[in-house]
Amino acid sequence: MSMKTEGMRVNLIDGPDLETQDYSNSAEMKYSVLQTPRHNGKRQFCQEPFKVGTACLVAFCLLLLIVLVATIVHGKSSSVQDVTSGSAEAHKQTTCANVSELTELQALRKEKSELEKERSQLKAIIAELEASASTPVQVTTQSSRGQLTTKDSCPSGWHYFSGSCYFISVFSASWSFSQASCEQAGAHLAIIHTPEEQTFIWDLLPRGHWNAYWIGISDKKVEDDWYWVDGTKLVGGFWEDGEPNNHIDEDCCYIVKTEVLSRIATKSWYDAPCDMSRRLICEKETDASF
Repeated sequence: MSMKTEGMRVNLIDGPDLETQDYSNSAEMKYSVLQTPRHNGKRQFCQEPFKVGTACLVAFCLLLLIVLVATIVHGKSSSVQDVTSGSAEAHKQTTCANVSELTELQALRKEKSELEKERSQLKAIIAELEASASTPVQVTTQSSRGQLTTKDSCPSGWHYFSGSCYFISVFSASWSFSQASCEQAGAHLAIIHTPEEQTFIWDLLPRGHWNAYWIGISDKKVEDDWYWVDGTKLVGGFWEDGEPNNHIDEDCCYIVKTEVLSRIATKSWYDAPCDMSRRLICEKETDASF
C-alpha cells in the first residue's frame, strides 16, 4: 500500500486535523472537508431559543386554558349560587307571606268567635231583662208614719232602693256590652253615690270565690278621671285598699264579693280591663215615691 493510500485511511479513522494538516493535495483537502461537520455549534445556538420560545408559548396557552376553565367554572358556580339564593329568598318571602296571612286569619277567626260569644251573651242578658220586666211586682215599704204601704214599682227580678230598681245578672259580658244590655232594658250600669246604696247592692250579691259585677264607672277618656255613665264625675268611691291601680290598662270598675267574711261593702271596688267578661248590675230610676 502506498503512502497516499495510508494517509487517506488514517483520515477516515481519526479525522483530519484542520489546523495542522497540509492541504497541498486538493483532492485530500476536499475529502477531508466533506468528512468534517460544518457549523455544528451555530446550529445548536439557533435551535435553543426556538425550543425555549415553544415551551413558553405552550406554557402560556396552558395558563390561558386554566384561567378560562376557572372563569367558566366560577361563572357557573356563581350562577347556581345566585339561582339558589334567589330561590331561597323567594321561598322565604312566600313562607313569610303565608305565615302573615295565617296569623291574620287566626286573628279574624278569634275576633269573630269573641263577637259571636258576646252577641250570644248580649242576647241572653236582654232575654233575661225582658223576661223580668214583663211582670210587675209589689214593693212593700214603710211610710214616714210607720205604716206599711204597697205599690207597684220594679219588674220581677229587680230590686227597689231609694227611687231606683236594680237588676243582678247571672250572665257575663264585657263592660261595653253590659252597658248596652242595660240600655236595651231602659236602664244603665249601676251608679252608686252613698254608702247606704253601696251596702244595699252588696247585700244582693251572692258570695263566691270571686264574684265580680260591673258598675257604671270608668276612666277610659282620661286616666284617673273616673266618670259615671250619666256624665257625672266620681266623688269618693268605695275602693279596696290599693285600688284603683291601673295594673294592666284597667279602665273600668266592678264590685267584688267573695267568701271571705272580713270583706266589707264599702271597700269592694276594683279596676279591671274593660274587655274582661263580668256579670253586671243594671239600674233604672222609677217614678214611685216612698
